[in-house]
Amino acid sequence: QVHLVESGGGLVQPGGSLTLSCAREQRNSNNYALAWFRQAPGAEREFVAAISWSGGRTYYADSVKGRFTIAKDDAKKTLSLQMNSLKPEDTAVYYCAAGLIRDFAKTIRTGISESHMDFWGKGTLVTVSL
Repeated sequence: QVHLVESGGGLVQPGGSLTLSCAREQRNSNNYALAWFRQAPGAEREFVAAISWSGGRTYYADSVKGRFTIAKDDAKKTLSLQMNSLKPEDTAVYYCAAGLIRDFAKTIRTGISESHMDFWGKGTLVTVSL
């Protein structure tokens, strides 16, 4: 079992920055890839960014590439999402997720979706507005 708790959401102006964190509690020794997804009002949940269990590979949605950075600290058991140059269309509830992705490099060739994730946090709201 993996328990995930997001924090760091809030209101930020367009062009601003925000860092989300996800605290991870894990009761097994599985090696999980970690990811961020988001769900805007009235929209389906979509993939944002992912990092392999080793931390050696990252993968981003085109909409956030160059603006967002995913990272993890295994010692602190945390996952982060640094978000820069935020836009109103980044407004959403952001979810942290963990999944057993055996071959990360192969999986990202066709993309990462909700079906790859096994555990989810409850989300944190990010609002980008004046």
